[in-house]
Amino acid sequence: MKKKFGIIGNPIKHSLSPVLHEYWFRKYNIDADYSIIEATDKDLPKIIEKVKRGYYSGINVTLPFKQMVINHVEKVVNDAELTGSVNTVLLDNDNTVIGENTDVYGLQAAYLKEIDNSSNKKALVIGAGGVSPSVILSIKKSGISNISITNRTNEKCIFLKKKYSFLNIISWEHLKSEIKNFDIIINATSLGLKNGEDFNFDFCDTKNETIYIDTIYNPLETKTFKYLREEGRRVFNGLDMFIYQGQKSFYLWNKINPEIDNELVELLNSKLK
Repeated sequence: MKKKFGIIGNPIKHSLSPVLHEYWFRKYNIDADYSIIEATDKDLPKIIEKVKRGYYSGINVTLPFKQMVINHVEKVVNDAELTGSVNTVLLDNDNTVIGENTDVYGLQAAYLKEIDNSSNKKALVIGAGGVSPSVILSIKKSGISNISITNRTNEKCIFLKKKYSFLNIISWEHLKSEIKNFDIIINATSLGLKNGEDFNFDFCDTKNETIYIDTIYNPLETKTFKYLREEGRRVFNGLDMFIYQGQKSFYLWNKINPEIDNELVELLNSKLK
């Protein structure tokens, strides 16, 4: 019987998850399909129930449901428990609906392992939404302890500081003047997303050696990413993180660690042009 997988979010049309997973389904001869599920919060119980009944073999979760879905799964484990953020749902051998997090692994595997993460480095996370707890934990695991966060609404930063007491909070109003103090900047907001808003200031005051990581992959180059690349900064877009988090989700569902080959990367890039 054909397996069914999907991704829930809103908005969700920009997602390349179906392209990613269906490539691997073909490569490993798995009879399955992967669909986009544009949902509301009221839909979550019904979708998770479909996982419980075996209709879905696995679900990915994206904005704005990464925290909300925790109320509907039966057990939260590993990095999902540490972050309070779920992006992968599966049914274990005991027929328990599990909430997992592969975003932490995705960020580490894609970028942080390549960076000299000496403990004296300063990191700034911009945004306090669904992916931010995963970004914070990933940075912390990489060995950087001086981590700051900023968000347009300060309440979300205060909430995250209750979970991660080591966080420093920078007010959004002071972001432009404070940005020169950081070695690594990670955009964990939706600013720059295709057809959406972008930052209303440039990043001209960043240090020459600053590393900028964008969790967005569609478009491949946001306005800020393009500006910093042209200014000679070291920049990474969100595509590699997306691929690696998907790789771990695929493994959790199918117990196969899929290869990330050039054909896959070229396929994904072609969808973003």
